[in-house]
Amino acid sequence: MSDVEFIGPPPQQKNTKHARIAAQLRAHPQVWAVVRRPASISRAASAAQAIKTGSLAAYEPAGSFEAVARTVIEGGRTEYRVYARYVGTAR
Repeated sequence: MSDVEFIGPPPQQKNTKHARIAAQLRAHPQVWAVVRRPASISRAASAAQAIKTGSLAAYEPAGSFEAVARTVIEGGRTEYRVYARYVGTAR
C-alpha cells in the first residue's frame, strides 16, 4: 500500500471555520451575528479588526464586513463577544 494518495488538485476554496462564517454572514446581509466568544477582550478586538480589514481571505475585500468587540455581562457572568455583519463590497 502506498503512503501517497493521488486524488487531484486541492479545492480552490478552503473550507475553513472563517470561510463558513463569512458565507453565513453573506447569506444574511446587514444582520449582526455573534461569530466568536474568545477568552479576553483583547482577543475579541483582534478578531474584529481582522474581519473589518479583510486580513483573513474569507472576509475580503476589506470593508465588506463590519465587526466590533464587546464585553457582555449577563447574570453576573462576563463574556467577550465578536459581532459581525456583511455590508457588501467595500465602499
